[in-house]
Amino acid sequence: MPEYDLHHHGDREVGPGLVDLAVNVRLPRPPGWLRDELASALDSLAAYPSTVDATAAVAARHGRRASEVLVTAGAAEAFTLLASAFRPRHAVVVHPQFTEPEAALRAAGHSVSRVILSEADGFVLDPALVPADADLVFVGNPTNPTSVLHPASALLSLARPGRLLVVDEAFLDAIPGEAESLASGFAGVVVLRSLTKTWGLAGLRAGYVLASADVVERLRAVQVPWSVSTLAGVATVACCRPAALEEAEKLAIAAESDREYLVSGLTALGVTVLGDPRGPFVLVRVPDGASLRARLREAGYAVRRGDTFPGLGPDHLRLAVRDRVTTDAFLTAVREIS
Repeated sequence: MPEYDLHHHGDREVGPGLVDLAVNVRLPRPPGWLRDELASALDSLAAYPSTVDATAAVAARHGRRASEVLVTAGAAEAFTLLASAFRPRHAVVVHPQFTEPEAALRAAGHSVSRVILSEADGFVLDPALVPADADLVFVGNPTNPTSVLHPASALLSLARPGRLLVVDEAFLDAIPGEAESLASGFAGVVVLRSLTKTWGLAGLRAGYVLASADVVERLRAVQVPWSVSTLAGVATVACCRPAALEEAEKLAIAAESDREYLVSGLTALGVTVLGDPRGPFVLVRVPDGASLRARLREAGYAVRRGDTFPGLGPDHLRLAVRDRVTTDAFLTAVREIS
């Protein structure tokens, strides 16, 4: 298989003085009410952390049993736990998608098969492409970096006895109504969630796993003790409250509008926007993408290179959705340097 830098992420693109369109964290900082909750927990840091309250909050938020929830240090920890807890005979990662699942599997000594979705088909999931003997399958929904939202029915068609289907829903709370989510629970399906994208918490590392109790127990058995900090637990409880869920829905609706504005502006400039973007980021293809990315950097904008994602090349760029003022300035820069 072709070699890709699976550990390259958008944070490598950013730098002093650059407008960040490379990292898919929606807020520049956590909202005030969340910062207040975190600050109020500082006096408790002398005690070892517990995830009991956070687990209960996640279970209540999704209508699951506490035994079906594992709170993690961000969704990325879950990839490592899955790679450590299971010994798949045939692991498959559906690409293009977030590269850490494959990186974690390879680091744990597993061989990995790639299923590459077609740009010509809009990166739409074709379940028939997944080998029948695959017993561990990873897919993102909505997928990073394509921003495609796969139908729940297509995902569920991949679930079968003897197979663990892992659906990375790190950006699902950025979809109005959380459409196509499998978080409510299905046999053989593991769902991963992140709190870092919507709430500006990438530096805190907060996420969780939703799965059957036996899968959660296997993951917990290989989780490092106290891997989830006290502050991450506090943030998890706070972000699962009804008021926070209402705010997240409003943010998702705003992101949808801002994305449509960005897509319209890019299309007007003749930039090819790929697929049917539904997440808070878009994937584009431009001639001589590496050169354009460098020129955008000189103009003060960091964008995410696409050639580190299996299935993509140097002419692919991922752009995070931002507010309209930022988008207008970015589109002006694109127009001037193109």
